[in-house]
Amino acid sequence: MIKFLHTRIRVSNPDASIEFYEKLGFELGERKTSPQGNKLAFLHLPGNDHFLELTYSPDYNVDVPEDLMHTAVGVEDIVKYCDELETGGIEIWPSEWRKKFTSGERKMAFVTDPDGYEVEILER
Repeated sequence: MIKFLHTRIRVSNPDASIEFYEKLGFELGERKTSPQGNKLAFLHLPGNDHFLELTYSPDYNVDVPEDLMHTAVGVEDIVKYCDELETGGIEIWPSEWRKKFTSGERKMAFVTDPDGYEVEILER
């Protein structure tokens, strides 16, 4: 069987990215330097096999085009989760997400990391 193991994204400030993803519930695992000299940080969500690899290289200009790609996380109670994120200083969008959740539509929202990568939040 083939398994999907990890996703790598380039970041411009590893510490800011780690702080952001920790607010989403990720835990920092190993930090190391690759043979090519990139600074790597590995984050995972408890109970998941797949992990997120943050890669920093001082000579690489991170410029993420809008809507290039996104990751997604599933949560049990999206209102509670998004409230916690907002309390932690993370902006939830669309801005009217609370109103949308009362209309019976599928409950989903988005946040954007420090480099412009979008993270979709889905209630599962």
